[in-house]
Amino acid sequence: MSHSIIKVLLVDDSAVIRGLMTQAINLDAEVKVVGSAMHGQTALTWLEKNQADVVVLDVEMPVMDGIACLKQLKQNYPELPVIMASSLTRAGAEITLQALELGAAGCIPKPVASNASAAIEQVARDLLPLIKALVKKQNSNQSDCSRFQTSVIQRPAKTPMVMVVGSSTGGPNALRTMLTALPEKFSLPILIAQHMPPLFTRTLAEHIERDTKRPTSEARDGALIERGHIYIAPGDFHMVIDKQDDRMIIRLNQDAPEHFCRPSVNPLYASAAKWYGSSVLAVMLTGMGDDGIEGAESISERKGYIIAQDEQSSVVWGMPGAIAKAGLASQVLPLRNIAPELARLCSL
Repeated sequence: MSHSIIKVLLVDDSAVIRGLMTQAINLDAEVKVVGSAMHGQTALTWLEKNQADVVVLDVEMPVMDGIACLKQLKQNYPELPVIMASSLTRAGAEITLQALELGAAGCIPKPVASNASAAIEQVARDLLPLIKALVKKQNSNQSDCSRFQTSVIQRPAKTPMVMVVGSSTGGPNALRTMLTALPEKFSLPILIAQHMPPLFTRTLAEHIERDTKRPTSEARDGALIERGHIYIAPGDFHMVIDKQDDRMIIRLNQDAPEHFCRPSVNPLYASAAKWYGSSVLAVMLTGMGDDGIEGAESISERKGYIIAQDEQSSVVWGMPGAIAKAGLASQVLPLRNIAPELARLCSL
């Protein structure tokens, strides 16, 4: 077998789901399911004698569930990327967020077995690009971010009035790291578009509020944008900024997905540029693909300020990398440096 083939271990107690996922993964000649297990314990036993490049792990299983297995995997194989497969339920969302906090690299919704062809298509769309991006990250030599041209704006043209954030793969942990490190006096409203399905975004908002002690909510249509508050775009909705009676409000819509995403970072960034102009402070955190690039162009044209996370600290350097490579970033920074820089830019 060629070394270029990516080897996947599937862990799920449902033989039907394992079969669907195997069919989807094996559609790609560069990726192959080399092992499957019914629960965490059999997965760990398999790994004692075999090698995988990626593990796709069900959240809820008998004998040893996904969380218990993940803890063992991170202890025994710290460099092995683990992708959680979760049902789109409130319980699934809670456990998945916990798994991401414990070191899982990403998550996908489990396929619904009632329509096999649609399920295979869904897995191929959600899982294959993620597997490839994570393995590429494992094997890549990091770029020297200093060679990417940053925009000439070294400080915001005006006092920042709003902060808009985009994130995807690796985003929940990056958001927690950045937001918990902001000083208490940091009072800009923060609007976040994180690629996640419904229910998961509400759970993410609860986790962020718990960790930051800042008022945090899944955004509601028509809500006033208040200083000191954090707003998370709900799964399956775009979140944009609008103006009503001289006050900034949030609007939600179900316009077509952008870059295959809803919520997408693009409409959020573009609306921030429209209403706040050079008073926008934008951050692009880790994520796959290039969602947000057009919105970042709008912010740059209006002289807003954009920080992109660097490659070394990103789980996948897709979205921030696209902005950095296009020369739209005012700064490209390691994750640990973003919060202190945000505070400095707001003169805190």
